Amino acid sequence: MERGPQLPLHELVAGRLKEAHAQVRSLQVPEDERMALSRKLLAITAAAKHDLPGAARRLERFMQDLDGSRLRPGTPA
Repeated sequence: MERGPQLPLHELVAGRLKEAHAQVRSLQVPEDERMALSRKLLAITAAAKHDLPGAARRLERFMQDLDGSRLRPGTPA
């Protein structure tokens, strides 16, 4: 595999997406909220195919919003 200049960013985004999906799965929230969060992650994943730096920024904002909200794993909604 050819090492492109964005490979480290690609690896970072892939790892963060995996973490984000696991975090969303572990949330104790209504199913419709979990589905909406999953759709946002899928949109970020799709964006990463065309605009990796932009997707990385969107993912970072998503994770900050998730971490800073009441949506904590293991807490009641």
